[in-house]
Amino acid sequence: MSLTDLSTPPAPASDAQAVLDSATWAAAVPHEAFKRLRAAGRPVQATAPDERRVWMLVRHADIYAASRNPAIFSNRPDPFTVRRVSEEDGARPTDDGLPLLISLDPPEHTRLRQLLNRGFTPRSVLRLKDRVQEIVNDRLAGIRQRPGFDFVSDVAVELPLQVIADLLGIPEPDRHQVFAWTERMMSGDDPELGNDPKATMAALAEMYAYSESLCSARREQPGGDLMSQLLDSEVDGRRLSQFDLNLFFLLLHNAGSETTRNLLTGGVLALLEHPDQLDLLRADPSLVPTAVEELLRWITPVSHFARTVTTDTVVAGQPVRAGERVVLWYTSANRDEEVFTSPDVLDVTRSPNPHVAFGAGGPHFCLGAHLARLEGQLMFLALLELLPNLELAGPPARLKSHFISGIKRLPLRWRG
Repeated sequence: MSLTDLSTPPAPASDAQAVLDSATWAAAVPHEAFKRLRAAGRPVQATAPDERRVWMLVRHADIYAASRNPAIFSNRPDPFTVRRVSEEDGARPTDDGLPLLISLDPPEHTRLRQLLNRGFTPRSVLRLKDRVQEIVNDRLAGIRQRPGFDFVSDVAVELPLQVIADLLGIPEPDRHQVFAWTERMMSGDDPELGNDPKATMAALAEMYAYSESLCSARREQPGGDLMSQLLDSEVDGRRLSQFDLNLFFLLLHNAGSETTRNLLTGGVLALLEHPDQLDLLRADPSLVPTAVEELLRWITPVSHFARTVTTDTVVAGQPVRAGERVVLWYTSANRDEEVFTSPDVLDVTRSPNPHVAFGAGGPHFCLGAHLARLEGQLMFLALLELLPNLELAGPPARLKSHFISGIKRLPLRWRG
């Protein structure tokens, strides 16, 4: 990994602690704090909400190197920094199967991920294009007739919700209930969305129960969806247990709903705040794929994941011992001055754009990256003619979460 002069003064510990505080993110993304942390040149330690001490990795090069070295920077026992659930909050469902995919390392992770890869290859995703376009058209037709609306609930939520529900084979009448459970589990520390640990565990139990019901229906009547495929899958010569299937269902639905939703919402806000960039896209719609990459960099919907160090190592001149934790701050890496020219400027023509919004490569690179890109490209292409006629009808409401960088509400209205 890259080393720096050991004489470089450390960044204020207050900055490191502040970016781990969800209240900070509810006000605004802490880009200035990350800038000071990057300037320190070496990791700074802080206490995560789960009460574990962590080293903050904020530079693109360090995050890139750690992501591609799972032998030293392990996803076990878990890659999260959120509050732990205590016994008083309610016991987790009995684990008689595989750990969550994202909490595994190769080769176990590789074998399990192969079960899902075929559903998210570029060719497989391209087959979804017509269905994605249909949902985009339907959502935008609905807002044309309304003087004001919330872009989050009326548009951004619905596109990825419907697409991932199609992939998993969730019947139409059940989709919003399943999403409500996801919302409760992914709401960070936001009290408005129900951050009570007991409510979170109840949502998890409901999600597992629903997965079991869906699997039972697919055993009787298989379809072409991913859950039907997983029912016929084997790992190391054995069929997946029901608990394994529940974990896959949970991971796919939660991940498939959140990233695209926040890309769309944050992207619309960014273009409304930078009308010169919107004008560039309207003049040349072929720039939309490039613009989506820049909006991913600009927003970074998932701000970080954590790793546990398996052996003594050095990160940017800082010794890190086996068993200690590091946090890979993708939000910071995507504004790294050593990688991006004018990183605090939105530039929809930026190319190349080595952002890490889907991770920095390695085994845990986002499974749904191709799908998120397709959804983003089709939505922004369709929005190009509408956005100049829209304006903010009130301030955006940011999610209180240091993990998901998102917006809860984006009230819009038609100009004039």
